Amino acid sequence: MPKIVAVTACPTGIAHTYMAAEALERAGKLLGVKVIVETNGAIGVENKLKKTDIDESVAVIIAADTKVEMARFLGKPLIEVPVKQGIKNARQLILDALEGKYQPYDVKG
Repeated sequence: MPKIVAVTACPTGIAHTYMAAEALERAGKLLGVKVIVETNGAIGVENKLKKTDIDESVAVIIAADTKVEMARFLGKPLIEVPVKQGIKNARQLILDALEGKYQPYDVKG
């Protein structure tokens, strides 16, 4: 089963953060993909992604409207979208990840 890691976050960190996480996890189950989501909400980071999960993942989805710690994803296919896209387009984001439509993350100077 392929694995994708994701981070969801919004400035207020209440509804959208968790709605996006739930949508991504639910879409992953329907598609037979293990999706592990780190949430960065009002109470801080929950379910912080482990290095092994990142290493084993085929792609990274960032659905956030706030700054996310990015260096840990170096070299991984990665897409960044607004948190609302994680809610509305979770299935398509996962399908795109599986099809290799994302570029490897590179630290931008």
